Amino acid sequence: MRAVVQRVSGARVLIAGAPHSEIDTGLVVLVGVEEGDEVADAATLAKKVLDLRVFEDEEGRMNRSVTDVGGSVLAVSQFTLLGDCRKGRRPSFARAAPPDRARGLYESFVRELADSGITTATGVFQEAMDVELTNRGPVTLLLDTRKTF
Repeated sequence: MRAVVQRVSGARVLIAGAPHSEIDTGLVVLVGVEEGDEVADAATLAKKVLDLRVFEDEEGRMNRSVTDVGGSVLAVSQFTLLGDCRKGRRPSFARAAPPDRARGLYESFVRELADSGITTATGVFQEAMDVELTNRGPVTLLLDTRKTF
């Protein structure tokens, strides 16, 4: 699984122009599921997101996690994270998991977050969405559960 994690002061998802979900301080996590990913990858990714120390402590150092600061997570499925643009001008999505498999693993990731007790909001799988956010910092990180690249 691959994720783009952004520290935000606020974010929301709109579907057809209507608000669907929203968070204040926390993390926006765009999640791509790769062929071969398993439930263990969803659990590993969720734990990593929850434990990332990307919020400042009293000394201004990134030393606190989203749970430490009482933040929330907005998780949005995004298969385009698996796009391979090394050849030509059109991305190849051959490494992305098929939708049925990807949906289950995305939902497993979201469940892991929610089961931790953190407030968790989501987009809608395979839906066209507008994601609005205010990236605080800015802080943006790439996470990947693959063992090799």
